[in-house]
Amino acid sequence: MDREFVLKTVKQLFFAALFGAVFSLVCLAVAALFVKNFSTPQAGVSAINWSVKCVAAFLGSALFVRGERALFKGAGAGALFVVLTMFLFAVIGGGLHLDGFFVLELIVCAILGGAGGLLGAKLRKA
Repeated sequence: MDREFVLKTVKQLFFAALFGAVFSLVCLAVAALFVKNFSTPQAGVSAINWSVKCVAAFLGSALFVRGERALFKGAGAGALFVVLTMFLFAVIGGGLHLDGFFVLELIVCAILGGAGGLLGAKLRKA
């Protein structure tokens, strides 16, 4: 592989994951205000969290992944986003809490990131 391709890929993955992390942090901070004011049950909080993370993985890849192999770049960005947000929420929340849904979240966000990467690459070509 070409060195330039690898550097572009790393840059795209980083920016897509960073955008997704910032997007999800902002959206979940706003959602936390609603949850606090309307005393939402735990199932609702989990649904909001999953929804925001899925949208963030898709959008980050759709906006920042370009060029060839967009599916794989997007999937990598989605997986990197999940790992990055796991560590960010661990720092903010005061501890690392892994449960059985982490692997599922990793797979779902990788799939959505791949779909976002494909969509973003196709829209830029057209």
